[in-house]
Amino acid sequence: MISQDLRKFIKDFEECFPQEVLRISEELSPCYEPSAIIMELDRIKQYPLVYFENIKGSGHTVVANVLATRHRLGMALGVDPESAAPAFAERITSVIPPEKVLEAPFQANCLTGNEVNLHRFPILTHFPIDAGPYITAGLVTAKDPRSGADTCGYHRMQLKGPDKLGVSLHSRQRLWEYLRRAEEAGRNLEAAVVIGAHPAVSLGSMALVPYDQGKFARIGGLLGEPLQITPCRDIDLDVPTFTEIVLEGEILSGKHEPEGPFAEFTNYASYRSTENVFMVKSIQYRDQAFYQSITPAMSADHVTIVAVQREGDLRRALHLTLPNVRAVHAPLSSCGLFHCYIAMEKIAEGQPTQAILTALAVDHNLKLVVVVDDEVDVFDEAQVLWAMATRVQADRDVLIIPQNQGMGCTLDPSSDALSRSAKMGIDATKPLSGFAQGIDPHPAAQGKARNILRELGF
Repeated sequence: MISQDLRKFIKDFEECFPQEVLRISEELSPCYEPSAIIMELDRIKQYPLVYFENIKGSGHTVVANVLATRHRLGMALGVDPESAAPAFAERITSVIPPEKVLEAPFQANCLTGNEVNLHRFPILTHFPIDAGPYITAGLVTAKDPRSGADTCGYHRMQLKGPDKLGVSLHSRQRLWEYLRRAEEAGRNLEAAVVIGAHPAVSLGSMALVPYDQGKFARIGGLLGEPLQITPCRDIDLDVPTFTEIVLEGEILSGKHEPEGPFAEFTNYASYRSTENVFMVKSIQYRDQAFYQSITPAMSADHVTIVAVQREGDLRRALHLTLPNVRAVHAPLSSCGLFHCYIAMEKIAEGQPTQAILTALAVDHNLKLVVVVDDEVDVFDEAQVLWAMATRVQADRDVLIIPQNQGMGCTLDPSSDALSRSAKMGIDATKPLSGFAQGIDPHPAAQGKARNILRELGF
């Protein structure tokens, strides 16, 4: 059984891996300083789970880097790090309806009416380019006005007042469509912002699910048991029971205000936004509530979970027609989103092209798909680049779809004004016969060499 409580997850993680937890008690400004620490840790390739215990002007501890490593995501699913994406791919197709629980820890404190004040929470300003403080770990939950299907997903939210947030629905997916349907019906879209969720809930929120089906049931499949949910106080929605902070309100129909710029996962400032407005009706939160923050820009906390989800969805789609696919990797160098590397045991010419087209059809954000033979480790980019350097001829092995024919990512600074993007697929596999012979050490000599070096401390 997987605990659904972020607090329990953090406690267990700290007990098992105390060396991977960093507590910072020095007073920090909510402007720039916490994010500067996370980015400096990223620069030296260190990704501890971080408590910021003393944010000026707030009594709440900020917890960051919860989602920064595959190790943590694997632990959240009860598997080893290498199995996080395969486990996601296998489990996310299961449907286990949620279980409604009437009492929840977040009901301990409630603010309504004139008491509503978002400024009481340590909402951080992350980078000088940002338009202001941003909620970055807010899972926005809502229902489809037509089918009633629930959804939850991450959307950046700019603090604009005690009860007002700007929100961008730039993914153009479920929440954007649900708001469009509410606007067609002439009403606002009720929504709740969940801050402080278990990593399995975070990962499940990113699943590609048909718009008329609920995400909570898929998160249950990921957990292997019903997701516990609790009704909101002032709106007709449910949220995960063990949430730290819940903001209840609605996204206004037909209302737009400037939002952004914001330091996006591409490591560029994004000025693109749907410029929607979320008004807060009430706030509920746990005693000593953690405020979870995901450091934006191209931090590990921001892009690792995207990569794992992307790999899981691609594996599932590829295995429907290509059971000889061995591994899929969405590298962090591509922001975890724009490139993927596929390793396969090729048994027929043309299969790499089939893999490329399948991957591009699964996710409109993908720009580059590279297919390599199964002896190439797709988690080692040097090996992928070596395969490209020694097995590819551009006029024969590169497939290009022009920009005016490809849907892209709105936040990609190289996409056009209509968010279109060119696509490229590279077949970096060897022909089935007649290719140069590879080089391997003598097995016995290699074994002896490893023993000698091991004894010398290597």
